[in-house]
Amino acid sequence: MTPAFSFGAIPLDSGVTRFRLWAPDAPEGLALEVEGHPPIALRPDADGYAQADVDCPPGARYHYRLDADTTIPDPASRLQAGDVHDDSLVVAPGAYDWRHPQWTGRPWEETVLYEVHAGLAGGYAGLLARLPDLAAMGITMLELMPIADFPGGRNWGYDGVLPYAPDTAYGTPEELKRLIDGAHGLGMGVMLDVVYNHFGPDGNYLPRYAAPFFRADIHTPWGDAIDFRAPAVSAFFKENALYWLTEYRFDGLRLDAVHAIAGHEWLHELAQYVRQGVPPERNIHLVVENDDNRATLLQGDFDAQWNDDAHHVLHHLLTGETRGYYADYCDEPAQALARCLAEGWLYQGQPSRYRGGQPRGEPSAALPPTAFVLFLQNHDQTGNRARGERLINLVDNPQRLRAAVALQLLAPQIPLIFMGEECGARAPFLYFTSHTDPALAQAVREGRQREFSAFPEFAGDTPAARLADPNDPASYHTSNPWAGAEDAGTWLRDYAALLQLRARLISPRLAGAASLGASVIGERGVFARWELADGARLSVYTNLGSSHQAVPEPLMPGPDVYATLLFESLAGGRDALARGELCPDCTVWLLEEAS
Repeated sequence: MTPAFSFGAIPLDSGVTRFRLWAPDAPEGLALEVEGHPPIALRPDADGYAQADVDCPPGARYHYRLDADTTIPDPASRLQAGDVHDDSLVVAPGAYDWRHPQWTGRPWEETVLYEVHAGLAGGYAGLLARLPDLAAMGITMLELMPIADFPGGRNWGYDGVLPYAPDTAYGTPEELKRLIDGAHGLGMGVMLDVVYNHFGPDGNYLPRYAAPFFRADIHTPWGDAIDFRAPAVSAFFKENALYWLTEYRFDGLRLDAVHAIAGHEWLHELAQYVRQGVPPERNIHLVVENDDNRATLLQGDFDAQWNDDAHHVLHHLLTGETRGYYADYCDEPAQALARCLAEGWLYQGQPSRYRGGQPRGEPSAALPPTAFVLFLQNHDQTGNRARGERLINLVDNPQRLRAAVALQLLAPQIPLIFMGEECGARAPFLYFTSHTDPALAQAVREGRQREFSAFPEFAGDTPAARLADPNDPASYHTSNPWAGAEDAGTWLRDYAALLQLRARLISPRLAGAASLGASVIGERGVFARWELADGARLSVYTNLGSSHQAVPEPLMPGPDVYATLLFESLAGGRDALARGELCPDCTVWLLEEAS
């Protein structure tokens, strides 16, 4: 059954198209203009909705007129005939003939995420061609960076202004559905990154006719906060989430920076609305990025949260960086990593030095390990660096990076791989845009430079201090991770071997898995253990330091315990453990089978 939507241009069974716009502050001259029809004057009702039924087919162009000089696209446009300022198009729902309609998704415990920018991957068609290799490597869930229509043809996706319209820079809606359909045919799901905390700076007309969409009393890094207390605003985004999951059959959503959404109660409402709106047999997964570390969101409504705490301590251990938010993770990093492995987050209510002593987080030890998405890199942690460097360029010891990869990919938390990691990509991932307004392009350029001006190496107007121009097409093309990757074969073999081990011996046992605690070994080493669903015990010894560490006798695998070696990132790592030593730059995984 096709869900009923409240916004946009909706073709009805009667043959007409219903146009519906929330415009509580619309000017007197508000009108709907559909090609082939005279303008239709609109008057919003008491709830702010303006509506008109027009005898027009799918493919018809339309827009709304605010005054003699201003026409605007439909904020719930399903497709644009051009860019964000151009006409919207009527789109017939359910027009695609799915080849794998029986697909119901996979359990969350089986998830291995692969975050990818569709444009850099060659658009929807180019990404479709990459799927067999990703599936063979062990990826079970593709995660697309945002695709909601943004200005120009190059963007991270976080400047979108039309949340219902997939940007045609990457292909047609049919090609997007073909990508998702093709993934399902290979046993892979597809998640979509959605942005419900702000609109981009170019093409957002809502303040002109729907000022109550925003609240002036709360500000975010992008301006006034969206007011989810307004029923129409709440419905706009709830229906948007359901739209992507039903019309395009995405298998889940990743919600960007929900700490910028005022009031977490709306997030609970959204999750419940979505789960009630899809057939119960479908495995739909909801993930948040949330700097607040709210464990309450993960107690039934959302499957998991991106684990920034684990990333930050691992990044410090790998690179030695201590500036910015890494300052919160450089004191006793082994203890911090142990807590992240055993309990999910480091910050569970204690004060954060980086945040001026403000408490951060809620207790997370009671959550399952699969409630946390574990990554070494992602679009934020790479692209928000001044130069966009990847870890392979920042870690001076390749063996240390391999040890961290082995830790990440076999840990019971859900692993996320950022495009290019699997092939040892050295290309940076830069912040890129394609704003056509010269003033906006200059403002973005200056804002990016100003953001890093506190660091001495980026202060002043010298060639060495100057950052890449986000609006320069070169910033986009330079970010292609598959161009010139070195030693790709070795990295691919490592990733495939680890993910095949995970699929065979770990993922099937994760439902109901629980931490048995973690301990520190020296200054940069950790031992952690989990009990899996069938009673087997999974153990890891990891040392991200340059010296051998003595393993305390209580942490050593005893002679009366038979533990299978799953993986050692350094040859001889298991043998050294038997002698009571943890090798430098080494990760060893052991599995004690239940009798």
